[in-house]
Amino acid sequence: MNLRRTRAVAVALMLTVGSWSGGALAADPTPASNTAEAQLRAFEDGLHKQTGDVVIAPAKATLHLGDRYYFLPAEDAKKVLTQVWGNPADAVSDVLGLVLPKGTTASDNVWGAVVTYEDTGYVSDKDAADQDYDKVLSDMRDAAKERNEERRKQGFSAVQIIGWAQPPSYDAKDHSLVWARQLKFDGSKGPDSLNYDVRLLGRRGVLSLNMVSDMTHLAEVRAAAAEFGRAASFDRGETYADYDASTDKTAEYGLAGLVAAGVGVAAAKKLGLLAIVLGFGKKFLVLIVAGGMAVMRWGRKLFGRKDTEPEAAPAPAHAAEAEHVAERVSDAPVMAKPAEDQPPVG
Repeated sequence: MNLRRTRAVAVALMLTVGSWSGGALAADPTPASNTAEAQLRAFEDGLHKQTGDVVIAPAKATLHLGDRYYFLPAEDAKKVLTQVWGNPADAVSDVLGLVLPKGTTASDNVWGAVVTYEDTGYVSDKDAADQDYDKVLSDMRDAAKERNEERRKQGFSAVQIIGWAQPPSYDAKDHSLVWARQLKFDGSKGPDSLNYDVRLLGRRGVLSLNMVSDMTHLAEVRAAAAEFGRAASFDRGETYADYDASTDKTAEYGLAGLVAAGVGVAAAKKLGLLAIVLGFGKKFLVLIVAGGMAVMRWGRKLFGRKDTEPEAAPAPAHAAEAEHVAERVSDAPVMAKPAEDQPPVG
């Protein structure tokens, strides 16, 4: 079975794991895998993919995606984020859409950009040249140390902020702010996590595209982030230049606040690092445990696990973590998939 088919089967199993009662499965996984692939195809066929210019009504803006990406509207995006990528429903309540690279599916091991909007008011860029992002990074690291102590007490892996994968960069022409962080999870054997954020400033708020991937995909995600920084236009009368200080709401923070607090934190509480669990290996087994040991054994057989390999313990930390990601992620931006051995961030 090739890798793409294997992933397709795994994701289809995730779509149906809640309906399994833990009963014995057929000894031969081939019929079940064919059914699983058919289920996944049906799921994909039911998605309403859009290309070109996509209206984001709550933001009074339009994303100009061309033909290199496609957009899933809010309801489809939420289905993917919860049913395929394993996020809790309350973590995606404010999602307006999801952008994916052309030629990929929701089950492929690629990044995606979660689209949200925050009615923050006008965020001033007058001090753009004077923002001290090194200080912001230092404050983030200090805050992470405090959170890590609590994470360890709860049995979750600590996460270290290695540094900027891309220091915050503001484009005064497009009024876009882009930054990325490199994170490392304690005990992870995979590549460090990559967290990219794009903020597009309008008259009344901020349109956000948040991506999570890993450092092996840095060049690809960086290029996409740069494109997204130029991809939005706000409606006439709603642009950054249309701001009227005498009547419009003004945010209480500037650009650094978008990175360290303000929208940065508000969005992270809902999206932050979405627990996009598409690494198949330990994570896949973790998900299957919830469906019963028989399912786990079948999954091990399907993925070539040796019979002598120790079986996973029930209710591992990663599974519990996924259920509470929205509450724990307080400084992280979003969106695609962490490396295989990396749990969600908190």
